[in-house]
Parts: sequence; C-alpha cells; structure tokens
Amino acid sequence: MIQDIAPHIFSNQYENKKPSKSDYLLIFKENSILIKKNEEGIELPKVSDFEEIHAGREENYIYLFSIDTDNYFYIQNIEIEENGPWQYENLHGIRMEKPMWKVYAAAVGGQLRQWYENHQYCGRCGGKMIRHKAERAMTCHSCKNIVYPNLSPSVIVAITNKDKILLTKYAHGIYKNYALVAGYTEIGETLEETVRREVMEEVGLKVKDITYYKTQPWPFSGSLLVGYFAEIDGEDTVTLQESELSEATWFKREDVPKTTSTISLTNEMIEVFRDRDKFVRMQCS
Repeated sequence: MIQDIAPHIFSNQYENKKPSKSDYLLIFKENSILIKKNEEGIELPKVSDFEEIHAGREENYIYLFSIDTDNYFYIQNIEIEENGPWQYENLHGIRMEKPMWKVYAAAVGGQLRQWYENHQYCGRCGGKMIRHKAERAMTCHSCKNIVYPNLSPSVIVAITNKDKILLTKYAHGIYKNYALVAGYTEIGETLEETVRREVMEEVGLKVKDITYYKTQPWPFSGSLLVGYFAEIDGEDTVTLQESELSEATWFKREDVPKTTSTISLTNEMIEVFRDRDKFVRMQCS
C-alpha cells in the first residue's frame, strides 16, 4: 500500500528544524504539487533548486517529516510559478507514479499543508494562530487555544455472500474504478457500528460476522481507514443510495475485475477475496 515504502523509513516526529540546501521542498498550488518527471518517475525540488527565490524568508519554511536522512519542508505564503521542467501536477493524479516513497511524501505533505492552511486563525476567538516551537501544533496568540493535526476515522467494508463480493462505484469524484462500501465514523459510534450503518445506508443490506482486517493512513482525505470483511445477513437485494453510489454489483470470485493498483486498502482487500486460500487464512487468523 502507499505507506509501505520499505526499505525507506518515514519519521513524523516533529522538530523545530531550519532548512539546508539539500533538503526537499513541497510546493503546493491549490490541489497540485510542483514536481518534474524523468525516466525514473517523479522528482521533488530541493532548497537549492529555488534558493534564490527564498533567500531571507526562512520563516516561511515549515519542517514536516523525514524519510531516511532527508528532511522535507513546506513553503507557506510564497507563490512559485512553473519553471522549465518543474510543473504543477494534481496530487490525486500522481498517486500511481514512482518511486512510491516520493509519492507518499507528496501525499502526506499535502495533508499537513491543508491542516496548516485551515488553522491560521483560532476557531475559538478568531485570533491569529502561531506555530508551536516544541510540537506539531498551532497556538492562538490571544486565548492560548492549542490545535493539533486531526485524523478522520473511517471504515472500508468488503461485503461477502459466500463466493461473491459486492463492488461499488462512487457517484461523484475522480475515482471511477470499483471500490468497497466506505464511510466516516460518527460521534458516539464504534467502528463496528459504523460498518453496519454505512452498509445499510449505501446498499440497504444487513451484515454479520464483522471481521477486522487492517488499517491504512490515507493522506488524500486526511483519514485513517479501518478495513473489515462482513458476511451478508439475510437477503442480498441491493437498495442503492444514489447520492453516494452509481453502482453496486455482486461478483463471483472468479469474475471479480482485476485491480492494477497496489496502493490502497480497498484494492488489497478485493485481491484477498479473489484468492480463496488467502481469504480462508484471513478468516481463520
């Protein structure tokens, strides 16, 4: 999956670092990131690539994380135009590019960038927020309110009916391939209650034998995805929630459409079901 970047090591521990010439820059414009492409995939700029533009403006650099010994910084409040091979590409559009560890850096950087941009002012008093010097947090200069990066827990549900699985397509958005029922956990819910509610809301089915599979951070939506398999409980007639889905179809194991992506929990779970032996081992573990 997208976070599986071994042998590279991702470290999100916050440090109050200053950039050096060899550090990476994540430069954003709306939902796009500045990159260049070569035969090996995408390349991210370094401080040395745009040093002349930012001299004396180090306060605009925000340390994000490291991968191996490389530090990654976000540039805030500075507009950078496309320059030669450096072009803006939509974040969602590069998620199938290589190398995966640079794609993951871009995605997590985009998630943190959105958080910083959304918390420039205090939600309690409207005062100006400033960056905390010792931890990943924003502090209100007026009322001292402290805000930390937030994650949205959500579920991915593979609904099965013996040798069949229910695959869906979203009614909106840019992702047009088959997916699984998914949704955010509401206040006061357990994750298992979210599974039952989302399945009933989106496809009008009851489920049982809800079995935990795996989690995945999904930086494109700021979510922590929790994957479950669940067996249908009763009739298998689908009642489609058309505001959310355009399709929900039962597929026999041998007819499940092949997935080409390996970055998402959704596709991994579909592939687990496709392989009968893997699916049986998962249920027995």
